[in-house]
Amino acid sequence: MNQTVSREVIVANVEGLHARPADLVAREARRWQSRIEVVGKAQRVDGKSILDLLTLAAEAGTRLVLEATGPDASEALDALGSLFEHNFTIGNESNNNTVLSGTKPAKQAPGEPAGETDSGH
Repeated sequence: MNQTVSREVIVANVEGLHARPADLVAREARRWQSRIEVVGKAQRVDGKSILDLLTLAAEAGTRLVLEATGPDASEALDALGSLFEHNFTIGNESNNNTVLSGTKPAKQAPGEPAGETDSGH
């Protein structure tokens, strides 16, 4: 039996729903059998299409409604909602959250193992 469920989410990423988070949303949406749509101010787009998601031009603070219709609709919205709740961070990745604190991660020199820095010797 197909069910339709919806959930409101807020884009909390300081850079909005730009290419990387839109790609994460589209990839997650494609994992599910249900039809996934994202509703913006006056626009309804296919949640499985990164290009459609980018047309929403959703900035930080934008409220969106996720809608899913299909046999796995609830599970799909739980997974997609989690992406928004965790600011599009998966596992140990940080999604430019350091920009909020005014610091940026140090760049690693080419060929230098992670976690090591030049001690000046």
